[in-house]
Amino acid sequence: MSNESQDRVQEQAREAIRGSQGQHRGRQFALWMGALIIGAILGWLGIPALNQLFDFIATVFTRLFQFIAVPTIALAVITTLSALGAKKETGRIFAHAVTYTLLTTICAAAIGLVLYLWIAPGNLPVDLINSGVSNVPQKLEKVTYYDHFLSVIPNNMLQPFLSGNVLSVMLIAAAVGLALAFMPKTENRAVLLKGLLGLQEVLFTLIRALLWILPVGILAFSAQLSAQIEAGVIVGALGKYTLVILGGNLIQFFIVLPIFLVLRGLNPIYVFRKMAPAIAVALFTKSSAGTLPVTLASAEQRLNVHPQVSRFVLPICTTINMNGCAAFILVTSLFLMQNGGFDLSIGTMIAWLFVAVLAAIGNAGVPMGCYFLTLSLMSGIGAPIGIMGIILPIYTIIDMIETAENVWSDSAVCAMTDHDLASELDAQPAPAQH
Repeated sequence: MSNESQDRVQEQAREAIRGSQGQHRGRQFALWMGALIIGAILGWLGIPALNQLFDFIATVFTRLFQFIAVPTIALAVITTLSALGAKKETGRIFAHAVTYTLLTTICAAAIGLVLYLWIAPGNLPVDLINSGVSNVPQKLEKVTYYDHFLSVIPNNMLQPFLSGNVLSVMLIAAAVGLALAFMPKTENRAVLLKGLLGLQEVLFTLIRALLWILPVGILAFSAQLSAQIEAGVIVGALGKYTLVILGGNLIQFFIVLPIFLVLRGLNPIYVFRKMAPAIAVALFTKSSAGTLPVTLASAEQRLNVHPQVSRFVLPICTTINMNGCAAFILVTSLFLMQNGGFDLSIGTMIAWLFVAVLAAIGNAGVPMGCYFLTLSLMSGIGAPIGIMGIILPIYTIIDMIETAENVWSDSAVCAMTDHDLASELDAQPAPAQH
């Protein structure tokens, strides 16, 4: 057989494999959507025994995500920095990721500010605010913003991993990764790197197994949410405030982020479809850090993002790219200050926009992270934190939508960075398609 014939046969084989993979992914996506719909219907039926089963399954999946998330973050950052630390691509990847993160986060906060000025939520009755104080989580109202940053600085190697402190884990991982990048190229270093890469392969095998059984988790999460809505748990009396928060999130999700992708030459529908599993998991787990294993797997296996980009950008974005959190911090802070009689000039609001952006960047990607951070900020300036107790019952739905938006933003930043730098990276998998 001639070389030309062999090449043709090999190309046909590759096309057949790609076609098979595309069909498999299509069936997988249909299975996830089916699980979502069926779960919503079963949860809405309100069968106690079935709801208890779904609560159990949802708890199991949440624990599995938490179990695998922290080591995934640590190993992804260590191995990527150790390999890229001395390369010029590292700085460019980081610069692109930070630039897109700042732009999207500022846009999210600005949309929240515009909606707040337009919808103009009124003040709450004083007696209602006072009654909300009892609902504020104990002692958290006394935590200052300085305390929040001090908690990020680790004082030993193991505690951040045991407590799931994502920012501390990131600091440790970045330090270790850079140390490996710039230390002498000895045999000990090579052995250590091989061990770390081997551990990372084990984690990705576990992630693939988790994706394989993910429809069961989606079924349970969807049923759990549907049962909560049907029972009247997720309701709110703060109509205009809630409208500002949710409206801003939806505008950022469906309009602003797709515009960013289009401007960079990417198809937002294609990117969304490929990253849909991660966005769905984020919606139900309410943790962008806990969703990271699925986000990484979706980016590399479905969107075909280069591993040098995905394993560097996504762990970083998990902790600094908080579009939904920035909008929540700004709108909630303005709402509390307004009810506390603070002078809210346009200049003050714009200043708080940048405070919210910086605070969101320093927030951990864990459930209710934005709530606790806002509580710390407001307690520090003497705002009426009783409102945080009133907000608490409706925060579940807000947290879900914010987290899904954060992961969608992470995915967009990763896809744009990969697209921008595709020609400079090693051609291992193909860059994100557009």
